[in-house]
Amino acid sequence: PVQLDLRQLHIVLAEDNPFMRSLIRTVLRIFGCDHVKEAADGLEVLRILKGGYNPDIIITNWEMPKLDGIKLIRMIRDPKESPNPYVPIIMVSAYSEVNRVIQARDAGVSEFLAKPISAQLLYERIATTIEHPRPFVKSESFFGPDR
Repeated sequence: PVQLDLRQLHIVLAEDNPFMRSLIRTVLRIFGCDHVKEAADGLEVLRILKGGYNPDIIITNWEMPKLDGIKLIRMIRDPKESPNPYVPIIMVSAYSEVNRVIQARDAGVSEFLAKPISAQLLYERIATTIEHPRPFVKSESFFGPDR
């Protein structure tokens, strides 16, 4: 398969664990992604977005203090509150049970990646969001990528 040029991607990485955040950032740098803003929790992500940064992709952990990944995704997907409700969001979580994946999907996640992550799987999720973006659906109870 053809490798995508990811050098121009702007990414927000939300992960409360400094080691895991460093690991993902290192993998992103190997892919050529140098435009990465980091956050230790969902509130920091909201500050980054409301400060005018418009990422191409958000990668977020599920479990974080102050504001977890699910609540963050719901806030980002709220067209009335969010600067970009259409931004692709990749959820990274150690909790990969079917009910958790469904909960993330129903919150509006674009892709789900179970920990422990691999560089290959992270690349595949990023490539999927670029090459095959999901159309968005708006209903009375949901706004987000087509489930």
